[in-house]
Amino acid sequence: MSLFQKSVLNKYLKTLDKKKIKAAYQKFTTFFHNPTIIQNIRDDKEEQFQYGFLQKLFDEVLDYTINPNPDFNLTTELKNLKGSKKADGAIMKDGKAVGVIELKGTKTKELSKITDQAFGYSFTDGA
Repeated sequence: MSLFQKSVLNKYLKTLDKKKIKAAYQKFTTFFHNPTIIQNIRDDKEEQFQYGFLQKLFDEVLDYTINPNPDFNLTTELKNLKGSKKADGAIMKDGKAVGVIELKGTKTKELSKITDQAFGYSFTDGA
């Protein structure tokens, strides 16, 4: 079962700039397909590569702007409004979180154990 209807997906795929996609994919593969880098990531603890991952993938490849740069739309360690937990990263729009990034180490196998952490964030106060 598809996440999107094929017609909706095709409509949006046609609007994408193929040159930008090719350039972004080249940046992605240069870093994330490097065997030495991949092994170093596997050997690191999750926290060691957290900022680097957000910077490499979201900032350099996907063209988000990471805090503390001016006009940022990507931030790290955003506090949950309900409780004391923090998201590893968040995509921002108009100063509000619209997406949460929760990173897990490569040794995480049982995703059901981290469901609350990954999907339990609340960044609205109900107002």
